Amino acid sequence: MKLKPLQDRVVVSYSEAMEKTAGGIYIPDTAQEKPQQGKVEAVGKDVKEIKVGDIVLFDRYGGSKIKVGDDEQLVIKEEDILAIVK
Repeated sequence: MKLKPLQDRVVVSYSEAMEKTAGGIYIPDTAQEKPQQGKVEAVGKDVKEIKVGDIVLFDRYGGSKIKVGDDEQLVIKEEDILAIVK
């Protein structure tokens, strides 16, 4: 299943934060940092500066997490994207 974002929304795929430290200590979900970087998978028709394939930085608590199959994606407004990684 693919998502098609509406208006100024962007679909971003990202990988979850590490569940275990390098030393082997497991980190509880409540203490894990949320990812802040991902790859743009789709853009809405009103998105002006972001393209599919861009790697973007976004606010840790921005957007809505959506589960698509086994993957989790983020649907976020273009204005909530902080930067494009070049």
